[in-house]
Amino acid sequence: MTLVEMKSARITSKGQIAIPKDMREIEGFKEGDKIAILAFDNRLELRSFKQFNEKMLSAIASEKSLAKDWLSKEDEKAWKHL
Repeated sequence: MTLVEMKSARITSKGQIAIPKDMREIEGFKEGDKIAILAFDNRLELRSFKQFNEKMLSAIASEKSLAKDWLSKEDEKAWKHL
């Protein structure tokens, strides 16, 4: 992977960063796009969700969104003593 350009950004108290406009244009990020944040041992990567197929999207789905389908009172009762 070739380094195209490097910029800096500050992290806010809420953990937010602003991606510089020219960097967003390189990746084709647009306002309102969803991005995936991938954590590796030595780096983070931001990728457009458009790069992933449906099988990969389920692997990076948030716990909160999955909880809607998986969590129930019955599940909580069944797992309570484990």
